[in-house]
Amino acid sequence: VQLQASGGGLVQAGGSLSLSCAASGRSFSTNAMGWFRQAPGKEREIVASINWSSDSTYYADSVRGRFTISRDNAKATVNLQMNSLKPEDTAVYYCAAATRSPRIGVPIRNSEYDYWGQGTQVTVSS
Repeated sequence: VQLQASGGGLVQAGGSLSLSCAASGRSFSTNAMGWFRQAPGKEREIVASINWSSDSTYYADSVRGRFTISRDNAKATVNLQMNSLKPEDTAVYYCAAATRSPRIGVPIRNSEYDYWGQGTQVTVSS
C-alpha cells in the first residue's frame, strides 16, 4: 500500500483545512486508516482513525469536535476535515494504514500501523 497525503498549507487560527490521503495497492477497503501528526520537538501522535466500514472512529481529545475523519473505499481515499484550527495544531500530518485492527474499536498506536504516507505540513498562524 502506498499513501500520498495532500492538502496542507498555511491558515489563520479559526480557519479550516481539508487533508486527503490517496491510497494505491490492494486491500485499502479492508484497512483501518489513521491520521497522525508530529510537531517540532514532539513525538508523533494520533489525531484520528477510522475502521474499514466507517462505523468506528477515534479522535484525540485535542481535536474532538473540530476534526472529522472520513473515507471513500471506492476512491481509496481518507480525508481529515479540520475546522476551528489553533496554532497548536501546527505539525506535519501523516496518513497511515493498518492491516490489522483490534476486535473492538480502531488502532490508535503508531506501532499498529504498517504503511505511512510522506506527510503534509499544516501551519496555523495566530
